Order: sequence, then structure tokens, then C-alpha cells
Amino acid sequence: MAAAKLDPIDLRILDAIQRDGRITKLALAEKVGLSPTPCWIRLRKLEKAGIVSGYHAAIAMRVLASVATVLMEVTLANHRQADFDRFERVVRDVPEIVACWSVGGGVDYVLKVMARDIDAYQRLVDGLLEREIGIDRYFTYIVTKTVKDETVLPVADLLPQQ
Repeated sequence: MAAAKLDPIDLRILDAIQRDGRITKLALAEKVGLSPTPCWIRLRKLEKAGIVSGYHAAIAMRVLASVATVLMEVTLANHRQADFDRFERVVRDVPEIVACWSVGGGVDYVLKVMARDIDAYQRLVDGLLEREIGIDRYFTYIVTKTVKDETVLPVADLLPQQ
């Protein structure tokens, strides 16, 4: 199902399940203005097309523990494909690195790291440096306050105008 073929009902389905992944079939159908069976068929098509890639619970870590959230910029020493592959392979295996983006500009990667505290973050960095995965420079930005951390994507606003 190509993005260009999404109609307003598909967009309402996507919005509804982003806001409540545990919504019942009946409630979803009522919310988008369809009977349950056609609504469920549409949802299955969105899933099969890979547009809906999963259902997840949002965990409020601040309720469980005080955690250090750190953004980290990384520049690699070399820029061969093997260097990028090695770095990315290691990053995928580090659970504290909860997001990693390859970026254009002055650095190669931006990482989001969640650690118990700053000491734990520094031990993680020291471990990465000891593994010799090609890190030339890194910069650390400690998150002092979360202003916005939206998980609901504005799908309809991001699609090309028709």
C-alpha cells in the first residue's frame, strides 16, 4: 500500500492506533466511521504493507528511576563502508543506546543514550573507545529537561500534497 494511496479513513486509523495501540476492533471502527470488518481489513492491509510496523508500550522511566538521557555526536576516524558497518554493528548491540542516526554535516552519527547516571554513561563511552570501533571524536550533550518527546507522528501532515 503506497503512501499516495492512503485515504482519509486510513489516516484516521493510523492516528487512532498511534494514540492507543490497545484500542479494540469495535472502538477503532467507531472512531474512524466504519463497520468492524472493513476497518479490520484496512488495518491488516496497513500492517501487511509495513506501514504499521508494530505496537509498543510507552514506558515512563521518570516514574521508575532517575535516568540520565544523553545525546552524543560521533565522528569516525575513517569513512570506508567497513568503518560504518563496524560502528553500526556494535551500536545495535548496546542496549543503553536507544537511538542512533547517521547524519550529514559535521558529524557522522547522533546517538540517544539512556544510562543510570553520568558515571554509567562515561563507562559506556570508555567501553566503546576501548573496543576500537573507529571513533575519532565524540561530543556529549546531557538532557536537562524534556520539552517534547512526541511518539505520535503527524502522518497526514507529512504526506505529499495531492
